[in-house]
Amino acid sequence: MAIQAAFMVPHPPMIVPTIGRGGENIVQETIDAYDRVAEEVARLKPETIIITSPHSIMYSDYFHLSPGAGARGDFSKFGAPEVSFEEAYDEELRETICHIADKEDFSAGTLGERDPLLDHGTMVPLWFIRKKYTQGKIIRIGLSGLGLVEHYRFGQMIQQAVEETGRDVVFVASGDLSHKLQEHGPYGFAPEGPVYDEKIMDVAKRAAFEEMFDFRDDFCEKAAECGHRSFVIMAGALDGKAIKSKVYSHQDVTGVGYGIASFYPQGDDNNRHFMNSYMEKIRKELAESLTKSDDYVHLARASLEGYILNHDVIDVPEHLPEEMLTKRAEAFVSIHKNGRLRGCIGTILPTTDCVAKEIIQNAISASTRDPRFNPISPEELPYLEINVDVLGDPEDIDSPDELDVKRYGVIVSSGSRRGLLLPDLDGVDTVEQQISIAMQKGGIGPNEKVKLQRFEVVRHV
Repeated sequence: MAIQAAFMVPHPPMIVPTIGRGGENIVQETIDAYDRVAEEVARLKPETIIITSPHSIMYSDYFHLSPGAGARGDFSKFGAPEVSFEEAYDEELRETICHIADKEDFSAGTLGERDPLLDHGTMVPLWFIRKKYTQGKIIRIGLSGLGLVEHYRFGQMIQQAVEETGRDVVFVASGDLSHKLQEHGPYGFAPEGPVYDEKIMDVAKRAAFEEMFDFRDDFCEKAAECGHRSFVIMAGALDGKAIKSKVYSHQDVTGVGYGIASFYPQGDDNNRHFMNSYMEKIRKELAESLTKSDDYVHLARASLEGYILNHDVIDVPEHLPEEMLTKRAEAFVSIHKNGRLRGCIGTILPTTDCVAKEIIQNAISASTRDPRFNPISPEELPYLEINVDVLGDPEDIDSPDELDVKRYGVIVSSGSRRGLLLPDLDGVDTVEQQISIAMQKGGIGPNEKVKLQRFEVVRHV
């Protein structure tokens, strides 16, 4: 009839004794906590166990639900083929989730299964649960490369499907924490690692799910976390519910964070519709930032809104500064949503007779024709951040030493092929990275002879 409880759990294969061969004893606290989770699942006797796993099939723009009547799997990859699973899928609940996603035009379903075998992110939780509770079907769901808002929204759809089918469900959010907690660990150390673990365990302790949106992509990447988006789907599945939460354990002795917590719904709570409040916060911030934007950004926004809403290419407004009406220049329009790139298109050489027309043209292309993304939909418009970069004239340089990733963009040419990269981009910290990415964009091989040019930009935000 509802989601009875949700659990945040890790999935290190070495925690299974047949694989760990005694080495698992160093995380005994985690094992004891896991056993407690299994006992609680057995007490609840769910009809279905939903498991979100970072190691199930994953696509950049699609949530994959495992199809078919069921699946099997074992720990052969970890030297223990005798530890195996045969699980039945809850086909009715899965199809209800997919139906809701289809109605919402949301990118989720059962297409594109590359490997039907159960993954270890699914099997480790099942290893503990099946020791105590052998009943109930499962649903296995992969994460996606989409943003945190989309993961939370998908969780809301799961909640709706559970309520429509009347299932008694336990939700298991499988995911390790940071992989960079110790110098001696398998992935080394990063200062963001311990910070991530401390923050996420504090969020879990307070069930402060709204704070999960505050974990920026670059921070999570540097921390090398594994399960954040799994936890966000879980949070969405508990949207609008008062929650009794408890942290059972947190260990970092292997250099990877393992956290276990439980979340029990206690009834409806209208103050816990966190996506609504988060999106309203974003609306207000964007509306405020737009009042501070200049004519370049206003024009780009007017162009993409006119095209997306009315399929019209707007005329050049008469009130623009003279330089926008008379100057020819290359321009890039970049669009972000919730801190993630949503589209970026520009021109290396001017293609129109003024920069205003260049912006109108490129705003439409960035929002509807960037091959990396689906076209922007009308409901996304309030949440977009738009930048316009007007490029200065390129100048030839003799050496990468004349570049500066913060100040200069780069154009790399080899014959007729050219690749361009703007300056001061998140995640591009060295000249070597800058040149390499520009070469990839131009289809230029790493050992080909190239010509380098640099340029400066005026960035309008």
